[in-house]
Amino acid sequence: MTRQLRVVRDPREVAERLRAALSGGDAILPVAAEHGAIASTSAGAHDDLPDSVEQRIALVVETSGSTGRPKRVALSADALLANAAASESALGGPGQWVLALPTHYIAGLNVLTRSIAAGTEPVAVTGERFTASAFRDACARLQVPERFVSLVPAQLATLLDDDGARQQLARFQAVLVGGQATPRALADRAREAGIRLVRSYGSSETAGGCVYDGMPTGTTAVRVVDGEVQLGGPSLAEGYLGDPELTAERFVDDREGAGPTRWFRTADAGHLDGERLVVSGRRDDVIISGGVKVALAAVERALREQPGFADAIVVGAADARWGQVPVAFTETRGGRGGSAESVALAADAAIAAVGRELGPAARPVRIETVDELPLLSSGKPDRRALARRAAPASDPTA
Repeated sequence: MTRQLRVVRDPREVAERLRAALSGGDAILPVAAEHGAIASTSAGAHDDLPDSVEQRIALVVETSGSTGRPKRVALSADALLANAAASESALGGPGQWVLALPTHYIAGLNVLTRSIAAGTEPVAVTGERFTASAFRDACARLQVPERFVSLVPAQLATLLDDDGARQQLARFQAVLVGGQATPRALADRAREAGIRLVRSYGSSETAGGCVYDGMPTGTTAVRVVDGEVQLGGPSLAEGYLGDPELTAERFVDDREGAGPTRWFRTADAGHLDGERLVVSGRRDDVIISGGVKVALAAVERALREQPGFADAIVVGAADARWGQVPVAFTETRGGRGGSAESVALAADAAIAAVGRELGPAARPVRIETVDELPLLSSGKPDRRALARRAAPASDPTA
């Protein structure tokens, strides 16, 4: 019988479908109910998986990388369950999870997989947007003393600003935070409040977080090659559906030595401090804002399509709440003219247009006007100089 790939748009169905997929049923591709354009153009509700991997795949996760290019990460049941087992061991045992992240993201799917493996029911934070009140309500529905939650830094900041939510977090066995770099000041606030914070590092290609506080979980292996972080172990994805070239580029075979024979090239820069991994950032132009990947080149292209912003340059800047945010620069001669008020209105309209095209996380937090954009000797914009100008006076990640 041919295994099918089923697109699931209703978040309420994802847990049930995932449970069946982990037991050998049809693979699933969860997508956001209001979006899913990638899925509708690249996979129908019953597309056959490639013959070479179809019997191993349980889950496909849609994501986009440094170019904004759509990718479909294919994960086996073995990889998902290996990640769940390694996480459970690293966190000190099973428990009940609060589901605070969307179930079309790997971090939200991790919560479901870990709950299935532990035999517990996750409690979802309800509402159209994440709030401290909704989180407190979810905590009140927990039935197991051992409790866990996975958050992005912006959610953690929201909860730390609320007395009741902060007190609830202190009762959790562990609060995982990931999806992007966690500002040091934010982590310090959490720990000062008695919260056991665990910084999680991983991606869809590794079935989610597989390095906790710099240390690999389970049998995950870490190495750094030419400054690039590479991960190996049982939780690696099979590859990218429909993109054998990218699969070959990012998943490499290396049969030398006693370690894993297959490694995932993360495109992250980092180094090893003894056995502990230190990640210093992306090697490409992608930032992660509020747990969402934002390709700066795509933001720049969208902004340049707006009247008066054809010369726009977009860089990333550290932000205490969102981790990183886009900041745009244009020259005074950009052609906007008029009063300061009209220029501000034009900037607001351009930012809103970028948000409509690429999503809220891609909206530049501001557009700065400079007399002249700095250039390299090659004549190209000096993005590093602009990034230094965009950086806050006190870098929260320092």
